[in-house]
Amino acid sequence: MAHYAFLNENNIVTEVIVGKDETDTTHDWEQYYGAIRGQVCKRTSYNGNYRKNYAGIGCTYDTQRNAFIAPQPYSSWTLDEQTCGWYPPTPMPTDGKRYRWNEPTTSWVAVE
Repeated sequence: MAHYAFLNENNIVTEVIVGKDETDTTHDWEQYYGAIRGQVCKRTSYNGNYRKNYAGIGCTYDTQRNAFIAPQPYSSWTLDEQTCGWYPPTPMPTDGKRYRWNEPTTSWVAVE
């Protein structure tokens, strides 16, 4: 079983479906599903084996990186070119407490 993402004209993911695994070589499944919908279709995977990140609705497919990229969560966060994931300017503390990001102060705040 594999997952496939459909893209709109701006390369934004509009839907993700479960489809045939590409070990079934009777078709190029991206082409097959894309032709049925009339949209570009790209395979994705939960474990990042395909295109770095799992494609969720609203993610962008970056053709240069051949990767799915989630929307930027905060303006201060930067994109890691290797993982295509977003990272804060300071890492979250690892002291066992729960934290949330505070964008105005660009810092982590403990959640009580």
